[in-house]
Amino acid sequence: MYNLVIYLYQLGVIVTSLFSEKVRKMWRGERNAVRYLRQHVDPQARYVWFHAASLGEFEQGRPLMEQLRREHPEYKILLTFFSPSGYEVRKNYEGADLICYLPLDTITNARRFLRTIRPVMAFFIKYEFWYNYLHILKHRGVPVYSVSSIFRPDQVFFRWYGRQYGHVLKCFTHFFVQNDVSRDLLAKLGINNVTVVGDTRFDRVLQIKAAAKQLPIVEAFIEVRGKKSEVRDANKPKVFVAGSSWQPDEEIFIPWFNEHRDWKLIIAPHVIGEDHLQQIEKQLEGRQVVRYSSLDNQEKQENLEKLSNADVLIIDCFGLLSSIYRYADVTYVGGGFGVGIHNTLEAAVWDVPVIFGPNNERFMEAQGLKACGGGMEIQHADDFRRIMQQFVDQPESIAEKGRQSGAFVQQMTGATQKVLSNVNLK
Repeated sequence: MYNLVIYLYQLGVIVTSLFSEKVRKMWRGERNAVRYLRQHVDPQARYVWFHAASLGEFEQGRPLMEQLRREHPEYKILLTFFSPSGYEVRKNYEGADLICYLPLDTITNARRFLRTIRPVMAFFIKYEFWYNYLHILKHRGVPVYSVSSIFRPDQVFFRWYGRQYGHVLKCFTHFFVQNDVSRDLLAKLGINNVTVVGDTRFDRVLQIKAAAKQLPIVEAFIEVRGKKSEVRDANKPKVFVAGSSWQPDEEIFIPWFNEHRDWKLIIAPHVIGEDHLQQIEKQLEGRQVVRYSSLDNQEKQENLEKLSNADVLIIDCFGLLSSIYRYADVTYVGGGFGVGIHNTLEAAVWDVPVIFGPNNERFMEAQGLKACGGGMEIQHADDFRRIMQQFVDQPESIAEKGRQSGAFVQQMTGATQKVLSNVNLK
C-alpha cells in the first residue's frame, strides 16, 4: 500500500510540476540527485548522511553537522532535502561536502541512491520516516538515528490503521526524542531504544545569537547610545519587535500601537511583497513609517534624517530578524493565527518576553515558554491589549518575563552533545 501511495504521489508531482516552478525545481532536483552523486562522491570517503525535509529541520540538524565536522573530520557529510524551501536556501552550505535533493522513496530510487553513497551512518531530523530508505539501511546494517523527533498520540503510527506502517520505526538504531511523551508513546509499540535529549534547536539559537549582526540602521532608529552599545536611554521609547507576522497578527497589534505612540515599532513580516507592505502601511494611521531597504543604500546623513522622524520601521528584506530581536523590549512572533507559530526561540534567547497566537500546541518550545512565564498566548486583540497594558503599568514585569524566557532557553540546551555522546563515531 505504501509503495502504491508513493507512485500516486509521484504522478501528482509530475502533473503539478507543469504548473508550479517550486514543484518543478523539486522534481528536477530529485531526478538529478543520483547523477550528481555519481559525479562527486569520493569512493574512498566515509559519508555520514543527514536528511532534513526543509529549512526548519536543517536548522535542527545544523549543530550536529558542525560539531561532527569539528570533532571528527575523518568523515564527510552528505546533506539531503525534500523541499525546495530547504535546498534552494542552503544548497551552498559550507558545512556539508555534498548537498542534493532526496529522490522520492521508491524501492528503485532508494537502492540506487544508497548504492551510490554507501553511508556509514544516517541521521533523520524530526519527522522523516521514509519506509524504503529505512528498510534498506537496516538490511545493510547501517546505523540510523532519529534526532529531535517528537511524537503525538494522533500520529498514524499509534492508530489502528497505521500499525503496519509503524513497523518503519523499528528500523531506527536509536531515537533521540524531545520529551517524555514521545518516549512513552514509542514504548507502547515496544520501542525502547529511546533517549530524551530535548531539541537541538536550543543549541542552534545560541549559535545564532553568538553570530548576531550589529545593525546600525536599527540602532539609529531606536536611538542607541554609542557606536556599538546596545544600551538605550531609559527615557527613550520602548521597542516592540513583531517577527514573521501575517495579516491576522498585524490586525491585532497595529491598532494598539496607533493608540500608544510612545513605543517604537519594528515589523518584520513573513511575506515581503509590495501588496502586503502597502497593506501594513495603510493600517499605521498617521505614523511615520520607513522601510529598511529605503535606508540601506543611502548616505548616512539622509538615513539619520529619515530615522529621526520615524516611529515605525518595516524590515522589507530577509536575514535580519534573528539579530533584530536583540534590540527589543517586547517581542511578538507571528503565525499563531494560521498554520502555526514561527520561531519563538530566536526571540526568547535575547531575554525578552514573547507573545504569540493560539496555534502553538504542537510546539514544545512555546509550551515551555508559557509554563515558565516568559511566553504569553493571545486568543484575540483584547488579550494583547491586556498584556501590553500590564507592561505599561508595571514596566519591571518586562525584565522579569524576559529573564524567564532567557533562562528557559539556557536550561534546555545541550541536546547536540547528548546525541553525539551516544553515537558510535569511532
